Amino acid sequence: MAPVKVLGSAAFTNVARVLVCLEEVGAEYEIVDVDFRSKEHKGPDHLARNPFGQVPAFQDGDLTLFQSRAISRYVLRKHMTDEVNLLREGDPKESALVDVWLDVEALSFDPAMRSVFYQHRVAPALGGAPDEKIIGESVEKLRKVLDVYEARLSKHRYLAGDFLSLVDLSHFPETHYFMGMPYAAVFDAYPRVRAWLEELFDRPAVKKVIALMAKDFN
Repeated sequence: MAPVKVLGSAAFTNVARVLVCLEEVGAEYEIVDVDFRSKEHKGPDHLARNPFGQVPAFQDGDLTLFQSRAISRYVLRKHMTDEVNLLREGDPKESALVDVWLDVEALSFDPAMRSVFYQHRVAPALGGAPDEKIIGESVEKLRKVLDVYEARLSKHRYLAGDFLSLVDLSHFPETHYFMGMPYAAVFDAYPRVRAWLEELFDRPAVKKVIALMAKDFN
């Protein structure tokens, strides 16, 4: 069986989200770079794969997908086993909790993280200056999310329950970059969140993808 193709650099957090799922299930894959400098992502070939001109795009035979969380779900469903069931399918209650907390990650956690990253890393790279007001507001939004996470993790080992799921894996790419910024101390007030992240970042699949992110970022 030919390896699936993931189009986009591992340095992009949405690409890394897909890659860590592929690593967790042991699937073969090929990373195909998309050249943003030449605006390949806005060219007709890539727009046919991702009509929003973003990454990742994903190809498995004649199936083409975009949107990282949808791709991740596909990968985890296709390769689901009794030992590796990161969507908790087969258990309606547990799978519903995965859906709930994945929505929290996508709608509350990720936007706050992404805003800080943009202001701290992207705006200066584009010749602008970070907007410290936006950063401060975003960090405060993140604190409110972490308050909820700390309470949740005082009752369960992972966010969706006492089982690892896509929810946990989906948090790592943005958090990895955030931990290298001056605002990372915000996590110091949340010992259960920190312990959860330490366990997450110690996973072989996460370590592998972090190495790919570092390689592509440079």
